[in-house]
Amino acid sequence: MDLEREEPADWWEVEALYDLCFAPGRTALSSYRLRDDVPPVPELCLCLWDETEALAGVIRYWPVRVGGRPALLLGPVAVHPTRQGEGLAGLLIRESLRRAAKLGWSRVMLVGDYPYYRRFGFEKLTGVTMPPPTNPDRVLGIALTPGAWDGVAGTVTAWNAAG
Repeated sequence: MDLEREEPADWWEVEALYDLCFAPGRTALSSYRLRDDVPPVPELCLCLWDETEALAGVIRYWPVRVGGRPALLLGPVAVHPTRQGEGLAGLLIRESLRRAAKLGWSRVMLVGDYPYYRRFGFEKLTGVTMPPPTNPDRVLGIALTPGAWDGVAGTVTAWNAAG
């Protein structure tokens, strides 16, 4: 496996993998409104290529604000159906979190299943509100530096929104 930064030429293949792995209408989710007209964090958008040079997995991150404070929004992360169960999503998540910390980001959030993401250190965020319709029990976060989420609350807004 080769883990590489996503390049502009990879866009169509990455989008095709997301379409394969997620339900139709994925871009209608509220988390996508936070990504509109905001570029992802390129150093954290990673592609995992297998031995046949097929795209096995991908992960992307977007900058957002929580109550005016900077944070990263993880997602989406996807693994090709023929490669699921091999730990590739875990590899992508762990490595990208390591890189995010190295780049100086202190907090990461996502919308996902707590039983799955808690193994990576994510906890339910209280007082953090995603745009509707989002189940508050699925709003999770991890502090990349101790106490990074302490006192951080409010609405999640797009990076380019007035803070």
